[in-house]
Amino acid sequence: MNKTAFPTQFLVLFFSFQVFAQNGKVLVTDLTKIKQVSGISFAPDGKKAIYTVTSVEADADKKDEYKYASHLYLTDFQANAQPLTRGPESARQATWSPDGQRIAFVRTVKEKAQLFVLPLSGGEAYQLTQSKYSVGNPQWSPDGRKILFSVTLSFSELLKDSLFNEAKDVPAWSLEKPGFAKNENVQVKSSVKPNPNGNLAEIRAYLDKNVEDKKAKVINRLNFQGEATTEPEMSFSHLAVVDVSPMGGESKLEAITQDFYSFSQAVWTPDGKKIICSSDFQEQEHNAGFHPDRDLDGRLFIMNADGSNMKPLLGEKGKVFSNPVISPDGKMLAFQYAPSEGLNIPKIGMVGLGVSNYTISEISFDRSAQGLKFSTDGKFLYFSAQSNGGQPLCRYDLKTRKLEQLSDYNSGVTGFDVAGNRILFAKTEVANPSELYIADAALKSPSKLTDFNSVWVKDRKLSVPEKRVFANSKGQTIEYWIMKPTFAAAGKKYPLLLQMHGGPTAMWGPGEQSMWHELQYFCAQGYGIVYANPRGSGGYGLDFMRANYQDWGTGPAEDVLRAATEAARETWADTSRQVITGGSYAGYLTAWIIAHDHRFKAAFAQRGVYDLTTFMGEGNAWRLTPNYFGYPWKAQAVLDANSPYTFVEKIRTPLLIKHGENDLRTGVIQSEMLYKSLKILGRDVEYVRMPGATHELSRTGNVRQRIDRILRIYEFMERYVGTQPPTAKPSR
Repeated sequence: MNKTAFPTQFLVLFFSFQVFAQNGKVLVTDLTKIKQVSGISFAPDGKKAIYTVTSVEADADKKDEYKYASHLYLTDFQANAQPLTRGPESARQATWSPDGQRIAFVRTVKEKAQLFVLPLSGGEAYQLTQSKYSVGNPQWSPDGRKILFSVTLSFSELLKDSLFNEAKDVPAWSLEKPGFAKNENVQVKSSVKPNPNGNLAEIRAYLDKNVEDKKAKVINRLNFQGEATTEPEMSFSHLAVVDVSPMGGESKLEAITQDFYSFSQAVWTPDGKKIICSSDFQEQEHNAGFHPDRDLDGRLFIMNADGSNMKPLLGEKGKVFSNPVISPDGKMLAFQYAPSEGLNIPKIGMVGLGVSNYTISEISFDRSAQGLKFSTDGKFLYFSAQSNGGQPLCRYDLKTRKLEQLSDYNSGVTGFDVAGNRILFAKTEVANPSELYIADAALKSPSKLTDFNSVWVKDRKLSVPEKRVFANSKGQTIEYWIMKPTFAAAGKKYPLLLQMHGGPTAMWGPGEQSMWHELQYFCAQGYGIVYANPRGSGGYGLDFMRANYQDWGTGPAEDVLRAATEAARETWADTSRQVITGGSYAGYLTAWIIAHDHRFKAAFAQRGVYDLTTFMGEGNAWRLTPNYFGYPWKAQAVLDANSPYTFVEKIRTPLLIKHGENDLRTGVIQSEMLYKSLKILGRDVEYVRMPGATHELSRTGNVRQRIDRILRIYEFMERYVGTQPPTAKPSR
């Protein structure tokens, strides 16, 4: 044998193996490959269906950037789906005309969402509305002549609008502007010219002009924080209809609702004569003390198809009624209702329509249901609900009152529709983040219809979570999952990463899709993972969800640390290389744990809350403070006892802190204060701010920043637990 031949062949084989190994790993950029199926809807005859696919695409106009794209697909339940829309503008919220010949959907035009209609017989989609406001949620009238939809207006827009505020009126409720009675300060006074040197009226006009020109923000409302910026103005949702011209062209909008209230979740009755919706509307005699930011109650209303004769259908002081769904024969109404304040799971209720007295029949179900839908024959009510690590599909038999779970906890039904004896549904599972399936009405014999993710996932080796349980100190069953490093070699030790969910009422598991990529990526990088659903998580019933009342730190930390202790017993786990991370509430929990437990070599706290008192003022999720602990002026001691910042001097674990610069859900001051304090104390701490990013960075934010976030977790952990970490200064 030639002495040089073997080494050359060996190198070729070695190179091939390296390529295979790399291809077998879940890569960080695989985030851009994931496609999500949603918006599923059967045609009226059940022979076809439409659905939406959301993907990540390279942005042709911006180098190294990505954008999200959503497009509609048509399926006849064969393997090859037909795209209905394409191009740079996304399409969403698709709905069938009653005759099944047209589809209405929403598309953004010049930064405003507009309605489009697509004839399935051929031709391009045409724009139906030319609204100066964004519209959405289209619903065809049963005769196919009109489309009912929602319109979103700001306060100043509604004040001047002649369609949704025909009388050019002002709110009957107080705007709470100090020194003014009966809202006389909001009357439109176009005759007054702005003049900084003029009389008081002219000075006020000048100040108003400065607000209009974005030189100042005047805040009088309670809920003034949005997701990315402060919002001094309230916004309102109204209902309108538009005639559907078969030839296209602009059609005139007709307002169904008016005034300074919001109306949403509207549905037609099957005969097309009535509309049912949810609203915070208050009759004048019930208006005392009402304010949209303060009164969280909601009722269901019924009105004529033109908006006349609106009457309360269901409502009760201190409760919110929502999500109305009408049975196909128009005889039954399903809905959800819950106390409007506090920690609650909405109940599912049903009433008979057309009766003089509405007696609510409650479905006994201790989970938060989603997507209520009647079967075609009206015999069953279907819905999904996150539970025990998955999102199973359930159905309720209206005659026998039997509730049946149709799918398991190892997968998640993230969207569905029912027609005849078939169910069309989107499913997430460990083997695949999202595909479309069809099955019979009992979800038996499912058949996969799409391969949006199957094509690339088949070339990836995945880590399968192993479920474990234990009883905590309250006697509650805690479920947790351990994921082995994807390419673990026998006899070798690997770092263990404790991942924690936010909420605190979120829930993770093999049937929850938001963490699919991140967990698989870290396992592919040689990390073992453990995650748990501690007390306070959703998906386990109301009592479990309330088990962290006035106890965000000690109890939940006990649960996740017990899971970490159990996972550390795995033969592959290196107990000397444990790390921890979490976001939002779990950013809080990360900081809490490293102030009380020092087993972790590095930690990454993401978009967290660290001082509950300042959180009350800084974040738009501020109601978590009174719901769990009470108001600061009444509960300062318990807030201090539950704030990680109280124990900042005890933090010695190297910490990376991350926050979106425009995150107003938890607020950036939280992370700035934690970082600055640790820096003063001389601790190993690094702070990363994401320009323009909101709280949703890890799920729907800028794709490049989402990739950056994952890589920063990995890079920071590698400094301390990598196989060859750089020389690091020991923690003081």
